[in-house]
Amino acid sequence: MAAPSRYLRTSGVHATIEPDPWNPQAAVLSIAGAEQSHVNLAAPQEVFYEYLRRIANALDLLKPRGESITALHLGAGALTLARYLQATRPGSVQHAVELERELLDFVLEQLPLPEGTQLTSVVADARAGLAQLPPDVKFDAVIVDIFSGPDAPAHLACADFYREAAALLAPGGILAVNVGDEPGFTLVASQCRALQEVMPHVAAYGTSMLFTRRYPGNIIFLAGKDPWPATWAEQLRAAGPHPATVLTAVELDELGG
Repeated sequence: MAAPSRYLRTSGVHATIEPDPWNPQAAVLSIAGAEQSHVNLAAPQEVFYEYLRRIANALDLLKPRGESITALHLGAGALTLARYLQATRPGSVQHAVELERELLDFVLEQLPLPEGTQLTSVVADARAGLAQLPPDVKFDAVIVDIFSGPDAPAHLACADFYREAAALLAPGGILAVNVGDEPGFTLVASQCRALQEVMPHVAAYGTSMLFTRRYPGNIIFLAGKDPWPATWAEQLRAAGPHPATVLTAVELDELGG
C-alpha cells in the first residue's frame, strides 16, 4: 500500500508520511523525498533526530522539570517538538507558523497531536507570521527550524529577522535556531554573526566533528538576552547525543569568522 501523501502547492512538491520500519508506533515525514521529521506517537518524549534532541535538551533547561512554558515554532514539520513539550511540560501554550497549509493539515490528519495539546497554527511565511501572533504573548522559547542548506531565504537568514523574533521572548527566554549546512559552513558562519549582532549571549551546540567544517550537518544556535547559568553548557554536553560540543563567547569567533 502506498504511503499517504499530500501535494504542497507553495513549494510544488509532495509530502509523505511512512511508518518507521524499526518502530511500529513511529512515523517519518518526508518532503520531496528527503526525511524531515520523526514522530513517536506512543512516546513523544523520545526524540529520535539528533538536532531535534539537542533543541529538546535546551528546552529542558528553561524551567524546572514539568513546568509549562510558552513556545513558538517557526517551521512546523511534523510538530515533533510541540509533541515533546506536551509530553514533558503538560499545559504548555504553543504556536506554530508554517508556510505550507497543506502540510499542517496533512500532519494533523495523519499524526494527531496528543490530547490536551494547546497549539495554535498560523499559515504564513516565518517572518510575516510574527505579526499575526497575539500581541500580548511572550515566549519562553522561539524555535526556528526553516533552514535546510546554504540557499536560505535572505529575508530570514539575517539579523533583522532574528531581532523581530527576539522581541517576542519572555525574560529568560531563548531563541533556538537550527542551521543545516554543507561542508565549509558558510550559512552557519553567517547566522552566527547575525545572531551575535542581535543578542548578547549566543551559543553553538552540535556534534563535535561538525565544528571542523568538513562534514554536512546541523548546528543549533541558542541565543538569549540573559547570561547562561554557570552549569548550562556542561548540562547540554552531558545530555548528548555524544560527543557534543558547546561553544560560547569568544569560542564562537572562529565559527563566525
